[in-house]
Amino acid sequence: MINERVRARAETLVSALDAHMLASFAPDARKELRRFSAGEVAELLGVSTSFLRKLHFDGKAPEVETSSGGRRQYSAEDILALRTLLDTGKAKGSYLPGRRDGEKLQVISFLNFKGGSGKTTSTVHTAQKLALKGYRVLCVDVDPQASLTVLFGFRPEYDFLEQGTLYDAIRYDDPLPLSAVIHPTFFPGIDLAPGGLMLQEFEHETPRALLENVQPAFYGRMAAALAEVEDAYDVVLFDCPPQLGYLTMAALCASTSVLITIVPNMLDVASMAQFLQMCADLLDVVAEAGAPMSFDFMRFLINRYEPNDGPQQQVVSFLRTLFAGEVMIAPMLKSTAISDAGLTQQTIYEVERGQFNRQTYDRALESLNTVNDEIEQLLHDAWRR
Repeated sequence: MINERVRARAETLVSALDAHMLASFAPDARKELRRFSAGEVAELLGVSTSFLRKLHFDGKAPEVETSSGGRRQYSAEDILALRTLLDTGKAKGSYLPGRRDGEKLQVISFLNFKGGSGKTTSTVHTAQKLALKGYRVLCVDVDPQASLTVLFGFRPEYDFLEQGTLYDAIRYDDPLPLSAVIHPTFFPGIDLAPGGLMLQEFEHETPRALLENVQPAFYGRMAAALAEVEDAYDVVLFDCPPQLGYLTMAALCASTSVLITIVPNMLDVASMAQFLQMCADLLDVVAEAGAPMSFDFMRFLINRYEPNDGPQQQVVSFLRTLFAGEVMIAPMLKSTAISDAGLTQQTIYEVERGQFNRQTYDRALESLNTVNDEIEQLLHDAWRR
């Protein structure tokens, strides 16, 4: 029977993935963030390595671990402690750049209709870079496939099989407060509202809820859930599913900004055109129903870009001609370093430089940093800084 074959394949795959996770992150199958060198920390803080050494020499910086060779190694908590130490006086707000009094929570949806456009990869790298720069970040996995949840070291098929996902905070019957399903992650500064298969129930239940006029309606439930925790974060990042369903619409209606990821080839561009048209039609409907429809910014993020690929260059030029400033200046490059890190469910910010060809790693890191610095500037523009 085909159903038995499919179930058997699913169980085989789950077992293999579980073994892979145990092998990569033994003994407890939970991820742990690496430590950072003095050079990396100085670059993150925007200071010189000599200034950092002087802080230690003067006894102002916290004590940190040292390698067998006597080099200082900093945890993410150490970096945050340094930011807190330096963020005083005239430098106030420079080292802890999170939102200030009167600035609204920034909620960014990463989305596209087409799978493989890099939504999850972009979401997790943006979250991690913002956290390293001192922002308080909440990641919300809106996708039933829960790829973002897996990247943060959780196993949805085990950890959240019955409950504990975003679904429990937006469901129509007796929803939980969002804080009840938020989990701290291995990456300091980032919390996660996990995804999982139960989120698909929201798609199934919404038509009935619309008939019964359950309030808040589907398009307001994500925003209502966020309202309970918004004071605890500077930025919220939604990783949306590759479909234009009720979950994606609820995320859009809770967002202050949108990043549309696009791989620069004509098939993906054609798919995006259909996505944008359908999205506009559906947003018309929810806008008429009273949903807020204003974004601080909407940008197209070029993903998996190969600068030496002539057809890709033509597609990027085509998009820039059409959308001008709405196409982000910095593209996210296609990189074997990003792909290789993904084999162990890690990101460029998690892996050690020495594990890769240094030139390949540096090129990928520079690309990601440039993209995320541009996103950070968009946040500051939205806060009118």
